[in-house]
Amino acid sequence: YLWFWTRISRDQHVGWRLQKLDPERLKSATMRIALGIEYDGTDFCGWQRLSHGPSVQAAVEQALSFVADETIEVTCAGRTDSGVHALCQVIHFDTTAQRSERGWILGANSNLPPSVAVRWAKLVPDEFHARFGAVARRYRYVIVNRAVRPALEGRFVTWERARLDADPMREAAQSLIGEHDFNAFRSVACQANTSMRNVHEITLERVRDRIEIQIQANAFLHHMVRNIVGSLLPIGRGERPVEWMAELLRGKDRKRAGATAPATGLSFLFPLYPDKFGLPEEVTLR
Repeated sequence: YLWFWTRISRDQHVGWRLQKLDPERLKSATMRIALGIEYDGTDFCGWQRLSHGPSVQAAVEQALSFVADETIEVTCAGRTDSGVHALCQVIHFDTTAQRSERGWILGANSNLPPSVAVRWAKLVPDEFHARFGAVARRYRYVIVNRAVRPALEGRFVTWERARLDADPMREAAQSLIGEHDFNAFRSVACQANTSMRNVHEITLERVRDRIEIQIQANAFLHHMVRNIVGSLLPIGRGERPVEWMAELLRGKDRKRAGATAPATGLSFLFPLYPDKFGLPEEVTLR
């Protein structure tokens, strides 16, 4: 028998229980594995597998298929566009291959390009779903605001030459908190059935020449974060008043909003899941 620790939660008390599993059952059983993945999206055409260019999904599936010695298809928490990065994208896949969590990590990383890395692996119950199980997602957008373009951080930030005032940008962003129709901030190519989204939190902080914006919501529309940032920039430059952001939200007209901000400054930080799945703390809602 194989022995393993499983996380239990009962009456708001969390603990661990030792369980045994018959290895004969594992030989034919399908297991569901969750992975946390970090990647630099610069050289990829986005997350989703494509026929005409490199994708993060294709790289991950190829590496996992090699480790499992069978074809692996993965599902992610949220697809990212070309040039967008991820600190902890969460995926799941089903497999009959028997590998330890450490084995999945080391095996996958040995077969992934340097710009993609598996950070952790967890055996999860069949009910876990990387996309539909997430109760929130968080993104970060970073702007370097100075006269000279950045060299070292160029792949991970957006450069804005004109001086930005962070205070009115921060004030304007707060009008987006709550459940609203974000049609003014979705792309024309967005395939979502509804543009209603619930924004939980928006923070905007400036430290010297670096402005960092973080947005957490239940879900996001295509280009939603980049379009929000693109509409905050004219406010920061003094070209638009603070009230303009709320007007855009009420107007629901994408044509009136700001231009889509570049992909380079955007990173998918992480999704969040209920604690019943026993995932790492960084992706668990507390």
